[in-house]
Amino acid sequence: MNYEILFSFALATSILAISPGPDNIYVLVQSISNGKSYGLATVCGLITGCVVHTTLLAFGISAIIKANEDLFFGIKVLGALYLLYLAYKVYKSDTELNLDKEATPKKSLRGLFVQGFFMNVLNPKVTIFFLAFFPGFLFSDTISTVYQFYILGGVFMLVSFIIFSIIAMLAGQIKAYTLDYKNSGVVLKWLQIVVFIGIAIFILL
Repeated sequence: MNYEILFSFALATSILAISPGPDNIYVLVQSISNGKSYGLATVCGLITGCVVHTTLLAFGISAIIKANEDLFFGIKVLGALYLLYLAYKVYKSDTELNLDKEATPKKSLRGLFVQGFFMNVLNPKVTIFFLAFFPGFLFSDTISTVYQFYILGGVFMLVSFIIFSIIAMLAGQIKAYTLDYKNSGVVLKWLQIVVFIGIAIFILL
């Protein structure tokens, strides 16, 4: 088992979870608008949805690996290209964070959990991202690929849960910081670009 690869995966996941995206921005806005518990309910829903994507990935890609190694390599190349495309999309995006509270209608805790779950499960971009991100971090020649994908999924969910929960708990301070330091969006934007490009290169090599 290559623990360095697992550590690299956890580190990349951490940076991506911190970087502004639709999920963590939604958690942040819910926490600012309705309170920490509402943000945490959203986090739980989003993370639970990742179980579905991990399962689809684990059994689908594992079958491909068993059937054809060359096809699996082609999937990794396409994954790397997709990550480079995401880096380009981030590069072209605005650096300003939209934390408009008025655009967030209040829901119950259960309603936010369910909404977070379906936001994740029904988003095809999450499936594509998992497909692009996970295969390059298989870390063992002896452990079943199904188990490896589940371990990677568990690490992804644990790291994302911790960081998203911190975002929910510190929502007020984060909003104040982004208002005080206008360059924070620029720093996070370029951090995300570097991570996407770095993962793409890692997968290709």
